[in-house]
Amino acid sequence: MRTFGVEEELLLVDVHSGRLVAAAQPILERYDAGVRAGSSARTGDTAGSQPGDAAGSRRGNTAGRRPGKEASPSEVLKLEVQQEQIEVVSPPCTGIVELEEAIKRGRARADTAAKLVGARAVAMATAIEQVQPHLVPKPRYQTMMQRFGLLLKEQLTCGFHVHVAVDSDEEGVAVLDRIRIWLPVVLALSCNSPYWRGTDTSYCSYRYQVWSRWPSTGPSEIFGSGTAYRTLVASLLDSGVLLDPGMVYFDARLSPHQPTVEIRIADVCMQAEHAAVLAGVIRALVETAAQQWRAGEEPLPVKAVQLRLASWQASKSGVEGELVHPLLNKPCNPGTAVTALLEQAAPVLEQWGERSVAEQVLERILRHGTGSRRQRLSMSRSGSRLSVVADAVEITHA
Repeated sequence: MRTFGVEEELLLVDVHSGRLVAAAQPILERYDAGVRAGSSARTGDTAGSQPGDAAGSRRGNTAGRRPGKEASPSEVLKLEVQQEQIEVVSPPCTGIVELEEAIKRGRARADTAAKLVGARAVAMATAIEQVQPHLVPKPRYQTMMQRFGLLLKEQLTCGFHVHVAVDSDEEGVAVLDRIRIWLPVVLALSCNSPYWRGTDTSYCSYRYQVWSRWPSTGPSEIFGSGTAYRTLVASLLDSGVLLDPGMVYFDARLSPHQPTVEIRIADVCMQAEHAAVLAGVIRALVETAAQQWRAGEEPLPVKAVQLRLASWQASKSGVEGELVHPLLNKPCNPGTAVTALLEQAAPVLEQWGERSVAEQVLERILRHGTGSRRQRLSMSRSGSRLSVVADAVEITHA
């Protein structure tokens, strides 16, 4: 079974007012000096780790490790680009249940750290209020500010990145070529950002719209080989527009630091259960794609511009309205799109004993909605932004 892990970006809000607080650096400084001092699980034990550590090394290296074992790597707290957010990186996991436990522990760790400065950590993919974020003073971010200006200045979104181990770049690129058509449905199932700068945007994932302003984001064309992938990345860097390989922001890419594919299209999910199951389905899609590649099955020749339309529609509607069918390129209801997604992943989910939980949770998402619907329902009931944030904090840590 392939190991997998996640990176979750969380917003930081004041414990009383619910307003965003620029506290990421003091949170981590106090947490390092206090709660984690003397603990074998402190984030300092993984100093120097990079985004992508979530899935560990080659698949199978953590096989047999059980949830809750003291030998398991701990969740890591890290700075993100803005002071109003914090990132939680999970350890490598081998199953949905184990990953859900890791996500809950990571969120609890972030929340415990935030409370040291009178804040809370909340899984909302965009802020509900109008705010001017504060850049983390790292040289890389300062260089990005000089180059990209307002684009970085306004960048305060929280994504959900899923890493799945692969055996080689060739296998990884084969996976990217074959899972790309399913990623808009993944986005629809994660939508958790209806508000932007104090306004209901009419989108279910406005984070994806904001994120798409960056020059290297979105779906990619079929690569065909690891060499073609590396050649394209090199040409992007040669243009001088991007600072480094970390700025290759495809919806799915080879991790620059780890032997994983990194699926980056999703919003951070409000519910930990949704996040874990979505990651589990992605892992099954990766394994299915690798099997197809080994069997000599070619990827479907869908153009990136078609996938961009499908992702836009998923960002707009989530599971509340029509999506683009991943195989037929025709409008369909969300249930039909999710059924197609499950049919694609079902044989691997069945083999790994995760089909039932995946089907149950995705059915609940279709019935009750994503975090986007939850935010809007809370606003319609209370008319209060504070109530929306307070409800999201409660669900984040339920």
